[in-house]
Amino acid sequence: MNTRKIYFDMDGTLNRFYDVKDWRDCLKNEDTFPYDVAAPQLRLSALAKRLNNLQKKGYLIGVISWTAMNSTTEYHKAVEQAKLNWLKKHLASVNFDEIKIVRYNTPKHELGEGILFDDNAEIRKEWDRANDTNLAFDVDNILEVLGHLN
Repeated sequence: MNTRKIYFDMDGTLNRFYDVKDWRDCLKNEDTFPYDVAAPQLRLSALAKRLNNLQKKGYLIGVISWTAMNSTTEYHKAVEQAKLNWLKKHLASVNFDEIKIVRYNTPKHELGEGILFDDNAEIRKEWDRANDTNLAFDVDNILEVLGHLN
């Protein structure tokens, strides 16, 4: 089984993006506010510790995350920067091997393989179907799943 790579979605997975008040209006107005202020979804100090330990064991750690639907080139770039800033602020001790901030609806299963944590059930299904070594998990048990890999 190919479990040597671990990827994370951001919005709704690493952070509580959808809990930010008026997030839809912000996206329509090309405002990065929700990306800037979204609270962490889980204890990130515990996540960082597990990820750093897994990297020491040879795992590659990455992010595959979308920008907003129908975004202009300028907004896409602004969202990408906001997400990079969020990761730097909240997971500064993690040296990600790959960070792929891509346009909305880009098939994630074409961008990586291994383990994916994502809040979107359809994305998880596509990831699992892409090859027989992929595994996708919801956000509810990130620390537990990572603990089994240690």
